[in-house]
Amino acid sequence: MNLGPIRVSVFGKSDLGRTREHNEDTFLVADLTLRNASLRPEVRDHVVGPRGSLFMVADGMGGAAAGEVASRMAADVIYRHLSTEWGDDPDVSERRFAFRMREAVERANHEIHVYARAHPEMRGMGTTATVAGVQGSNLYLAQIGDSRGYLARGGRLIQLTKDQSLMQRLVEAGELTEEEAEQSERRNIILQALGPDPKVKVELTYQPLRRGDTLVICSDGLFGLVKRDEIAEVIATTPDLAAVCGTLIDLANARGGSDNITVVLARFEGQGLPDADGAAGVEYRVYRPSGDVEPEEPPAMSMAAPPLAGAFAGVRAGGHAAAFGDASAPLPHAPVPLEPAPLESAPGAPQVDAPAPGLAPPPGSSPSFPRALIAILLVVALLIIISLLSRR
Repeated sequence: MNLGPIRVSVFGKSDLGRTREHNEDTFLVADLTLRNASLRPEVRDHVVGPRGSLFMVADGMGGAAAGEVASRMAADVIYRHLSTEWGDDPDVSERRFAFRMREAVERANHEIHVYARAHPEMRGMGTTATVAGVQGSNLYLAQIGDSRGYLARGGRLIQLTKDQSLMQRLVEAGELTEEEAEQSERRNIILQALGPDPKVKVELTYQPLRRGDTLVICSDGLFGLVKRDEIAEVIATTPDLAAVCGTLIDLANARGGSDNITVVLARFEGQGLPDADGAAGVEYRVYRPSGDVEPEEPPAMSMAAPPLAGAFAGVRAGGHAAAFGDASAPLPHAPVPLEPAPLESAPGAPQVDAPAPGLAPPPGSSPSFPRALIAILLVVALLIIISLLSRR
């Protein structure tokens, strides 16, 4: 039980970068208790209420304006779902909050997918999504793609999410080191995004908060150019979060600004949080649907159920994908709805199964044998191709 209030200070900023013509990133910050998504003073510094707080970064991809549309739709749908379905839910437990977060991300995927199928010019649209929610003294993160969530504590910056990318899989399989993966020309291949497939596997992780913790959510336009230790140093030496955002974006632009750059920062204080013991206790840990929360070591290559739904592999950033959207000002609030299709699908669009209510299948469940076999063969083929190319 909390001993007192938990106060959060938050700021977010998005920048075009030096090489892109348009900005396909979107970010969102919201006080879910007040149902206020903005960067107004009452949200930039607020007490975490019974419905919690929400922070998000999405990095879109696709042709024409599809990437910008996808990231804005994701932010809109996720905020709308949480502010209504969670906002009106009689059960205000943290377990229910985690359930609603996963449900919101699944809903966003469905609406983006149906919208793309109803609009041929938007086919291939998709977006990453790193969604963080605070309920009580706990932080929950829902992850799709390769935007990242970190926690700064005790002078260190520790990653709370795991990239859903080919390079991450190769690192886990022992085929590449993290340093080799960061330099690889294939580092922009992601294995899952919101939109391309009818269903996604939302990865939900969990972190108990301590007084003075700072959450960092950012797109690859930042972490691809600014090292983790540098981010931690700027946070530790700059009290003002708006100044931290500006400094980090300036650093990325000074190093080429090869992609859109987006960062959201949230700092937690108050008597409702215990004191931190250095960086102890910060780690990647999976939130179990049963309510059990256990730290999890990075697994070896998962051959049974890799995130290759529909055999989708999106290539983004680094000049591999077209630039989308426009260079409008950052959206700290939920964007205006872009006529997302209802669950029964838009007129003329092929029918798509609505996501089943409730949490995703338990971790112990597995796909049917033929699907698992195909997934195994796909991953093995990718490993062989990468190995052959690296020896040239």
